[in-house]
Amino acid sequence: MALNTKLLANLCETPGVPGREERVRALIEKEIKGLFDSVETDAMGSLICRRKPRTASGGVKKVKDAKVLMLLCHMDEIGFYISSIDEQGFLWLSPAGGFDTRNLFSRRVLVCADSGDYKAVMNPGGRPVHIASPEDRKKVPEVKEFFVDTGMTAAQVKKTFKIGDYVVMDEPFIEIGGKCVSKALDNRVACWLGIESVKKLVSSKSGNNCEIVVAFTTQEEVGLRGAKTASFAVQPDIGIGIDVTLSCDTPGVPANEAVTTQGEGFALHVKDSSFISDYELTSKIESIAKKKRIRYQRSILAAGGQDGAAAQQAAAGAKAVGVTVGTRYIHTVTEMIDKKDLQAACDVLAAAMGELK
Repeated sequence: MALNTKLLANLCETPGVPGREERVRALIEKEIKGLFDSVETDAMGSLICRRKPRTASGGVKKVKDAKVLMLLCHMDEIGFYISSIDEQGFLWLSPAGGFDTRNLFSRRVLVCADSGDYKAVMNPGGRPVHIASPEDRKKVPEVKEFFVDTGMTAAQVKKTFKIGDYVVMDEPFIEIGGKCVSKALDNRVACWLGIESVKKLVSSKSGNNCEIVVAFTTQEEVGLRGAKTASFAVQPDIGIGIDVTLSCDTPGVPANEAVTTQGEGFALHVKDSSFISDYELTSKIESIAKKKRIRYQRSILAAGGQDGAAAQQAAAGAKAVGVTVGTRYIHTVTEMIDKKDLQAACDVLAAAMGELK
């Protein structure tokens, strides 16, 4: 099965910060036609897609007390909201998600307004290098010191933009070597997997004994918000949080802090700040990977969280685990994944949906 990188590129390049995922959702809705028995958008904007148990030939089958298996794939990317417009027409920002400001200097951005998307640049306030003092050059600005310059006059800016319009990085998706590089691989990788793994399940003609729910969730980057409400509504028996995770297999990071190594397969996510995966479910996914000869590695993340935690803690709770893809340079415009790891994640998810009971 060849990787559909065109879909991944479209997902990554579509703007969608927490709370404004509607364009990503519309793209997904077009792509999933015919895959699910029902598709609905909840009050938080999450897309809830349900597929009933199926026979190997694709017909709906009755399964007594069928378990509900939920895949959680968040749609949002880190970005900004316009919080202020000054008298000179510069746009000041409120972050939606976590940024390391060392990666924000001299960025091209896209400002998304009701009238369209506008290319612009983002920089911190302060003196440029030619007139900066030695102390100026050592300083790392805070997020609140960055502003956006649209190149427009102040009058044009005030006619075009308003408080609450949003800003994303403006960088194209590229393929280099065996890798994909883009902004927003966190977490359009999961959106891609939520679509492509169900396509693979259907094409494999293995059938499924669980009711499968794929939730494309909102506002993960600001606290798993969409996943919490979606999980409460679905009340799954099994939850699989799909996300990227760190791959610090790069210079300057000790090997024991790498989390994952690119090219070694998908990451079976055991623990982070938000949840500890179910031991039996983790072992079951691992056994499926071994049986299908799908490369994998186990991972623990020292900090951070993901949507699997919301499924685990919803209502009376669920067994939960994470299936993730190791990513270099997370929360930058150079996020990088290995295509082999992406394929491995797709393969194990399709196999799990077919085998879990």
